[in-house]
Amino acid sequence: MLSRFCIALLLTAALPVGAAVIEEDFATDPLARGWRVFGDSSLFRWNASNQNLDVTWDSSRTNSFLHLPLGTILGKSDNFSVSFEVRLSDIRLGNTPGKTNEFQIAIGLIHYASAIRTNHYAGAGVSTAYGVRNVVEFDYFPDAGFGETFTSVVVSTNNRIYPVHNFPLKMTTGDTFRITLTYTAADQTLRTTATRNGAPFGPSPGNAFAELSLTGKSDFRVDSFAITSYSDAIQAGPPQFHGSILARGTVDNIRLTLPPPAVAQFELSLANATCQAELNTVPNWLYTLERSHSLGQWIAVSETVTGTGARLLLIDSQPSADHSFYRVRAERP
Repeated sequence: MLSRFCIALLLTAALPVGAAVIEEDFATDPLARGWRVFGDSSLFRWNASNQNLDVTWDSSRTNSFLHLPLGTILGKSDNFSVSFEVRLSDIRLGNTPGKTNEFQIAIGLIHYASAIRTNHYAGAGVSTAYGVRNVVEFDYFPDAGFGETFTSVVVSTNNRIYPVHNFPLKMTTGDTFRITLTYTAADQTLRTTATRNGAPFGPSPGNAFAELSLTGKSDFRVDSFAITSYSDAIQAGPPQFHGSILARGTVDNIRLTLPPPAVAQFELSLANATCQAELNTVPNWLYTLERSHSLGQWIAVSETVTGTGARLLLIDSQPSADHSFYRVRAERP
């Protein structure tokens, strides 16, 4: 009976090779298809008539975001891109009494476990107690004396903040902006491009945004796409520089290009009454073969091996005579 289970998994477990593309046009309710809300759900509403997403960024509320898990974990060694359309209907600063300075709206990539921390405040800056971690996102800051600003920012796992600011650039209400963030691992650089109503948009000359080099910078881990409304509750610096924001608009036509899956071309076979798994690996991921008798509780039955990009063989070191199911756990350190 063990061989029958191995064959069944072999027939159904082959995974695709190559980059994955996730596209979202909000033609149907996203909450019925894997999207989830953290925080204040009233800030995000699917518009069935217009087939887009109505969003409110209100910093007077708690940290809130609508997010879609990527199914993988990205870091500095991965190539990826994030593209989306945003159209603001209104935006203003100072909606929180006493906080009249600039604050941002945000869309991009987050690490879910980091983002739901109780002490997670974008205005805290570099802070062991309150700082944001694991972010690759686009921020827009309306003018509060410094000029309207398009910002691409990476925040590392240890709360090191790496922004690149482009100003003065105004996100005019009623216009559709398409923002694209593209990260290339070969030169560890994040690049930003934008259009407004389909025409190239950006700083002069040539609409060229400043690039963000992460060479020599701390690494990050992100696992979800998110539309984020940050709370203004905790902010660094003198109170006269604290800010807040209230903005409304729509988000639509998201496109995410991700690297190949961490587990690819998975094959399970029986050799000398022992099940063994072969798979293509991704460098620096950790792989462990696991077994279950009920598809409920899983136990590790092989050593954990670091991927090199080559093919890997994992063998059940504790074979069981009972019916068994197998999977490979892939984790990113």
